[in-house]
Amino acid sequence: MTDSCDIVISGGGIAGLTAAAAFGSAGFQVVCVDPAPVVTDADAEGADLRSTAMLQPARAVLERAGLWEALAPHAAALQIMRIIDAGGEDATPRVIREFDASDISEQPFGWNFPNWLLSRELTTRLGALDTVDFRPGVATTHFFTRTDSAKVSLSDGSRITTRLVIGADGRGSPTRQAAGIGVRTRRYGQKALVFAVTHPVPHENVSTEVHRTGGPFTLVPLPDRDGKPCSAVVWMDDGRRVQERLKMDVTTFEADASARSCHHFGPLTLVSKRQSWPIITQHAERLSAERVALIAEAAHVMPPIGAQGLNMSLNDIATLLDLAEARREGLGDQQMLDAYHKARYGDVTLRVNGIDLLNRASQASSTMARDARAAGLNALYAAPSVRKMLMQMGLGAR
Repeated sequence: MTDSCDIVISGGGIAGLTAAAAFGSAGFQVVCVDPAPVVTDADAEGADLRSTAMLQPARAVLERAGLWEALAPHAAALQIMRIIDAGGEDATPRVIREFDASDISEQPFGWNFPNWLLSRELTTRLGALDTVDFRPGVATTHFFTRTDSAKVSLSDGSRITTRLVIGADGRGSPTRQAAGIGVRTRRYGQKALVFAVTHPVPHENVSTEVHRTGGPFTLVPLPDRDGKPCSAVVWMDDGRRVQERLKMDVTTFEADASARSCHHFGPLTLVSKRQSWPIITQHAERLSAERVALIAEAAHVMPPIGAQGLNMSLNDIATLLDLAEARREGLGDQQMLDAYHKARYGDVTLRVNGIDLLNRASQASSTMARDARAAGLNALYAAPSVRKMLMQMGLGAR
């Protein structure tokens, strides 16, 4: 079967589904495929138990995609970003600093959502759009490009002629490889352990990042669970230690996690499965090729610090959508794709390198390096103008 559309999106993760909703809502004919089924229940096998903090600029993208109204009732606002430096192996806070969104905006920094819930609302939205053909369980098997179009073969036997292929197919992106785009990767020997907890002390919409040797321990607000304050946790550490914690019995694990959090919210109670993810920094050497644009983890991967990952992906989508709407007749041509690369590559490189430096500082184990980290946090916080600039940069406003 041969078909045609404006855009083929390879990848049905959160970024790929958001792109499909955004371009479909703008009137483009979209086919979105992913080899895996979408899991939309937290208790189902394969559910993504991570959460995603959507920063302020992300809301505009979600509104354009027709998603915000459905997501808003499930949002946990992020009003304050709290950073705690707890030194090395001793779990005693040495420096506590808070960055309040009210210093720069009338809105919170952002809103946190469980990833499985985002997948549920995204697939519901795609089902309501007659411009989007979403095919879970279907993969791209081959494509070749010409100056005026691309031809994409799918695992269901269909072949599609399209004007633009968007690669949203992850850090090992087959689209990126097929387009011949190189990638640069840095490894840290770290993994991230992700899970959800309840705790007796309310989070009060504060996202808390505790820095000690090995990597940050971050608690991000979620809506209350069974009447108790609830947070999503991302715990970065040496890969071997993460593997050990995956195998711990629940009681031992809860005690370990509570100690690592400096007991900031009291004893933590595990209320989800535990999952681990490898930590790397990676970015594509180009964000486009003939009839191809890369977004999200196909374009850039970084440690989960400062809520930059998916928010950079949504910036990719917003930029590409602006370019597409500005010149619909030129969708996917070289002029449009060169403009996309130029608009995004500098910002991607800056943020990838910045998060890399923050992660290396967080891993520091020597006394001198830990003292320098604490002193640096104090120095950045002490100057109001610098503090505000950092908050604006974190939101992508500068």
